[in-house]
Amino acid sequence: MPLCCAAPLRWPLSERPHLPLLLLAVQTVLLVLFTLLVHYPPLDERWRPRYRDTLASWALHRPEETGQRTAGNQRGQLPTSGELPVEQSDCQMCLCRVVFVILFGVFAEYSVTKPNAAAQDTPPGKLLRMYSMFQDVHVMIFIGFGFLMTFLKRYGLSAVSLNFLLAALVLQWAVIVNGFFHLHDGRIRIDVERVPLPDLENGWADCAQIWYIARDQLVGCRAKVPIFAFNEVIGRRYLQVSDMGDSIFVHAFGAYFGLAVSFAMFRKDRDSENAASNTVSDLFSMIGTIFLWCFWPSFNSALAQGDVQSRAVINTYLSLCASCVVSFAVSALLDKRSKFSMEHIQNATLAGGVAVGTAADMMVQPFGAVIIGSVAGVLSVVGFSIITPALDERCRVHDTCGVHNLHGMPGVLAGIVGAIMAAMATHEQYADSLYVIFPAMEPMENATAQALAGPEHGTQEGRSAGYQGGMQILALLITLAIAIVTGLVTGAILRLRVWEQLDTADLYSDRRFFVVHDPEEGDAPPPPAGNESKTSEQL
Repeated sequence: MPLCCAAPLRWPLSERPHLPLLLLAVQTVLLVLFTLLVHYPPLDERWRPRYRDTLASWALHRPEETGQRTAGNQRGQLPTSGELPVEQSDCQMCLCRVVFVILFGVFAEYSVTKPNAAAQDTPPGKLLRMYSMFQDVHVMIFIGFGFLMTFLKRYGLSAVSLNFLLAALVLQWAVIVNGFFHLHDGRIRIDVERVPLPDLENGWADCAQIWYIARDQLVGCRAKVPIFAFNEVIGRRYLQVSDMGDSIFVHAFGAYFGLAVSFAMFRKDRDSENAASNTVSDLFSMIGTIFLWCFWPSFNSALAQGDVQSRAVINTYLSLCASCVVSFAVSALLDKRSKFSMEHIQNATLAGGVAVGTAADMMVQPFGAVIIGSVAGVLSVVGFSIITPALDERCRVHDTCGVHNLHGMPGVLAGIVGAIMAAMATHEQYADSLYVIFPAMEPMENATAQALAGPEHGTQEGRSAGYQGGMQILALLITLAIAIVTGLVTGAILRLRVWEQLDTADLYSDRRFFVVHDPEEGDAPPPPAGNESKTSEQL
């Protein structure tokens, strides 16, 4: 039955709302104080002449010598579909290694430092400027997202280990795919400025991993990276939109790509006793949540500089704090016993980082960041409590990891916020950093330059704020369309009979691909021959 025609959903409300209401009251007071008292520091334009060209290219994320981001791994690899035998998966990985070695050998080379380059533009200067952010994002991808996926009681080994494997695979594949969009004399140039980009791309691959297991992940990642890169080129190069935290191109794209695949690969036997958590698995998952929460400002600001980077860090930090408090409050408010749900705490507390991503470097003001985080926290908790069960029961979309609530809806919210802020942007408010964030709004020097830039740049005076806001919305709609269509096609391909299907007992379980030393899982090693256990009477 269509969702719109179904019986009205009941909202579970707490019978003891004192604690959640107190948390909401405290957050409201903080919001009022931020609105009245807290503002950004004055703009510092001293960095502008030095970094103008570099920042403009970073804002586009598609510079001639810098490269682009692709994806990442986000919430996990949860088995609800088929896979190839282990031997065939091993062959696929070996084949990938051979192909990567050939492609890197033929096309990749180190980037060459320009003569008379400033100190900060030499390899040591770039390394000093970029490496700390790169390490932060690296921790998010390999530790944060990996442990976040351990919430299933019998899928911990797969969550951490396969995330490790796929992240390493996507890092290399992303460098190659992105490099082909920016060849220099037929070669892919790699320098330290490109180091964080594949890690940022790994984030979207995680958003899509709501149904994958080993074979599906290997096939899916190789298909998704080119699709992701193609979509991002449309948005950044041709529509010239701003998405500093990649909430549109990473989170929204990855989430709805994965949801479309989940719809195409829907299984009636998806409900399994393995699809449950326990205290230990929830505790390990919280480790991932804490790492992600702490390092998310680096994800949203890794490619920014100066005042732009400062705003991105501040906005993300405040939005995360707000989403954390509100998620706890709403989680208890929707529970009849006023208790917190670990599913909400592990995920909805991070929604503020996604929701503020597109506008992270924009003048949303501190109180605006708090509002965005608060709305994202409410939206995510309501999604887990109300929307996810409805999608599963009535729309054939099984979202084990809840990526729709952490990445999908907050990503769409981020795109809308980014469009509103773009439509309100003025030179008086941003000074010259306006043209770093929105390069298409910069006036052209002459008609010839405007003609070379193409019609997507707007008029000779540069795009108007309203026109830029419209482009932001258009990029969001195109991203959703490409993600859903390509996700459906990918799911249809993975559903073909050529792929071996998992047994129901192997769903959400490590035992299909790992040696599990757990008697309950049936993989405990047999006792050595001749050492049979003796009864008490024999002793």
